[in-house]
This record gives sequence, C-alpha cells and structure tokens, in this order.
Amino acid sequence: QVQLVESGGRLVQAGDRLRLSCQVSGRSNRFYYMGWFRQAPGKEREFVAGISDAGDMTHLDDSVKGRFDITRDNARGTVYLHMNTLKPEDTAIYYCARRAGGSSYYRADAYDSWGQGTQVTVSS
Repeated sequence: QVQLVESGGRLVQAGDRLRLSCQVSGRSNRFYYMGWFRQAPGKEREFVAGISDAGDMTHLDDSVKGRFDITRDNARGTVYLHMNTLKPEDTAIYYCARRAGGSSYYRADAYDSWGQGTQVTVSS
C-alpha cells in the first residue's frame, strides 16, 4: 500500500511561480515512474508531467513545456512540480500519481495510486 499526499497549492496571480510537493510513503522499497495530472472544472483529468524512477528522464505536456519542470528526491520520498509563469488556464486540482506500468505515461489508466489533490488557482 502506498500513500501519496500533495501539498503546495494556493491562490496566486498570473506570472507567479509555485512548487507542488508529493510525499510518497508506504511499504515499498521500489521506486516508480511518477506523474502529475490536473483536472479543471468540467474537464477531464490531463497529464502534466512525469519522471522516471531514477529521475533521469522527464516528460512534459506541450501546454507546460518551458514553464513547468518535475524533479524528485528519492531519499526524501518526494516528487516536485515546479511551476513558473503561471497562467489562469493552469487553474485546476493537481494530482500526484504512481505509474503501475502498461499504458503510456500520459494516460491516467497507467497509474494505480493517486493522491487527494491540491488546488491551484491562478488569477488574472
């Protein structure tokens, strides 16, 4: 059983920066590919960023390339989403998830464990 707890979301202004954290805990000595997704009101959950188990490979959705970055600290069991130059369209609940394998990294059904989410609101 793994637990994922996101934090760091809040109300910010357009152009601001924010760092989200995902604390991973549970009875596992393996590292997994981790992803960040987001879901805006009335929209489907969408992939934002992902990082390999060792942190040597990352994926970013085109909508956030050049503005967001994802890193991880396996010693601390934490995955970070670094968000810069935030836009109102980035407003959403952001979820951290652990990829179980199988489907492609950008598909939500590739992930078997999810956090409760953290709200990011960007005002114009």
